[in-house]
Amino acid sequence: MRIRPAAPADLPLLQDIERAAGEPFRTLGMTEIADDEPPALDLLERFRKAGHAWIAEDDGDAGRPVAYLIGEPVDGAFHIEQVSVHPDAAHRGVGRALIAYAADRARDQGLTGLTLTTFTEVPWNAPYYERIGFRPLTDPELTPGLRKIRAAEAEHGLDRWPRVCMHRTVT
Repeated sequence: MRIRPAAPADLPLLQDIERAAGEPFRTLGMTEIADDEPPALDLLERFRKAGHAWIAEDDGDAGRPVAYLIGEPVDGAFHIEQVSVHPDAAHRGVGRALIAYAADRARDQGLTGLTLTTFTEVPWNAPYYERIGFRPLTDPELTPGLRKIRAAEAEHGLDRWPRVCMHRTVT
């Protein structure tokens, strides 16, 4: 596996990865999440141009993208907006490698940690992130930027299921 910055030609493939990664939510009765449209190309391009969009390529399949991560600095930390792994590449450490790569880039930028928001009761969400070093943030710990993100998520209907903000220190 190789991690590299996303190129313009990759962006439609990231949408395909997102659609495939959403399918397992159906088994949890979260059809709205499974049916949710992936990030628009112009949004993906904004992350790409900022240098905050990375893909993981499968070495064994002609460099085919199998996962991606997008994010941006928010209140002194790198906020992971989305990390998605194609189900065909699941359980091989691809997401963990992308997060480690993002942590290295965050450190290079002088940021102190990683943040994300996620579902608490989805096994491959909050429980997974806790296993790789993230911790849930309490309400008083939320920064203004994280509060704004959570408000946008609630407006989008994501609070229908329990969610949490999480943080991991970048060392």
